Amino acid sequence: MMAKLTASPAAAAGTLALGGDLTVNRMGFGAMRLTGAGIWGPPTDRAEAIRVLQRAVELGVNFIDTADSYGPNVAEELIAEALHPYPGVVIATKGGLERPGPDRWVENGRPEYLRRQLEGSLRRLRVDRIDLWQLHRIDPKVPADEQFAALREFRDEGLVRHLGLSEVTTEEIDRARKIVPIVSVQNRYNVQDRKWEGEVDYCERDGLAFIPWFPLSAGSLGEGGALHRIAERHGASVYQIALAWLLARSPATLVIPGTSTVAHLEENIAAAEIRLSDRDMKELDRLGG
Repeated sequence: MMAKLTASPAAAAGTLALGGDLTVNRMGFGAMRLTGAGIWGPPTDRAEAIRVLQRAVELGVNFIDTADSYGPNVAEELIAEALHPYPGVVIATKGGLERPGPDRWVENGRPEYLRRQLEGSLRRLRVDRIDLWQLHRIDPKVPADEQFAALREFRDEGLVRHLGLSEVTTEEIDRARKIVPIVSVQNRYNVQDRKWEGEVDYCERDGLAFIPWFPLSAGSLGEGGALHRIAERHGASVYQIALAWLLARSPATLVIPGTSTVAHLEENIAAAEIRLSDRDMKELDRLGG
């Protein structure tokens, strides 16, 4: 069973304002899965990847998250082909990871590298300014303040509108914010993985967006237990319930489930219309590890 779509279901998730001036629906889309196996190379079905992006916007998605490392470069190129010039849509991207091969990721936070990657993203996305550019990881080999100073330069030069961080602690967010304004945090977080609970609460308190990546545990949620019971009650899939929980967890969450097929996209976005009860939330809260 699966919750059904209405005309513009992503809007049912409600909105948040990135940096106070970019209002987006809290049901977004993550573009990582549009690439080939191992997040490497082009998709098996390029036409379907283009359809996924266009259908997402048709369904009310107006926030799309990507990175120069997805492919690498492939996801950004697909987004530009499908959606440029992005009327009413915010495109967020990330930089700071090198890709030596499939499923391999290496931090590189040298300021000159970050600048080169940002310039590449601007070209591939065909824009003069990135609405939200995120440091994909803080590179432990480079002083953090040097990386944050590079982000400040990008903003001062008008190359980016807003800046975000990924996989960071509250202490690291505070350190960055002493150097440059930060509007979003993208950390791994889902109904079963609650490592970053404190960061979710921090973002809600301070008016930052919290963007959970791996929102569906890459399809490993399974069909047993509380998720299954609640899905049955709502006539939904366990994956839709997991997304509905993220939206209900905090008004700061901006959810970006990704997929390479239109059918799965529609299932994900329909989750924005599910309203979990207090009973549902109490049962789901007990799943966190």
